[in-house]
Amino acid sequence: MTKSKLLLAGLLALILAPVAAFAQTLPDLGGRQVVVVTENAYPPLQFIDAKTGKQIGWEYDAMDEIAKRLNFKVEYQNTSWDAMIQAVSDNQYNIGMTGITIKDDRKQKVDFSDPYMRSEQFMLVRGDEKRFTDAKTFGAFKEGLIGAQAGTTPFYTAVYSVLDGNEQNPRIKLFETFGATVQALKSGDVDVVLTDGTAGKGYVDASNGGLKLIGGPLGTEDFGFIFPKGSDLVKPVNAAIAAVKADGTLEALNKKWFLDYKMGQ
Repeated sequence: MTKSKLLLAGLLALILAPVAAFAQTLPDLGGRQVVVVTENAYPPLQFIDAKTGKQIGWEYDAMDEIAKRLNFKVEYQNTSWDAMIQAVSDNQYNIGMTGITIKDDRKQKVDFSDPYMRSEQFMLVRGDEKRFTDAKTFGAFKEGLIGAQAGTTPFYTAVYSVLDGNEQNPRIKLFETFGATVQALKSGDVDVVLTDGTAGKGYVDASNGGLKLIGGPLGTEDFGFIFPKGSDLVKPVNAAIAAVKADGTLEALNKKWFLDYKMGQ
């Protein structure tokens, strides 16, 4: 089975709940305005289409569908990853979305929705990389450098699952955005970037052989939308997530963005 099919199988595991369990009427939010913030640096979840300049991706389609079903109007805004959780916590935005892993320490600042996607961490490398083939051989390759964003799941996976548990390990080079880590990989400034399979597959598909995923999965993670603590949007959004899982809408989005869509084409 190919990695893309394995990834899809993992994603589909979250959408197999019985339809009857979610047959209740969804809340009506009366057309209220909801400000949703994202990073636009995480294809195919959300990114800027190079041809049209439009914001597109799996998360945009999912959020638009949730908004339609709950009857609210979405205003999309953008911010960097390192500012997002705090900005949502401070009520600057109503919802945050950028493939955010549900973690207990983050729950101290924001509320999470129920998971809408499950993904796995992989190693993204240049297409001609032959010096190492997985996390173990990379760990032994002492000259190898990892590009990461501080405070992200890939950063902690690099520290504790690939390297030696030292968060100040000089083999980790920090960047402000995920896109910058990938650019550093392409230019040879780092040798590997850790990413969940969703974003990794998007970059591989757009690279014309310049990038590839290697090794097995380094761990699983559940993605959720984030809200200011105590937000009254959490319960209705959870109800909508359950509904779009149950009726096959998320399955259709998985097929559209992870199998059918070709980056840069």
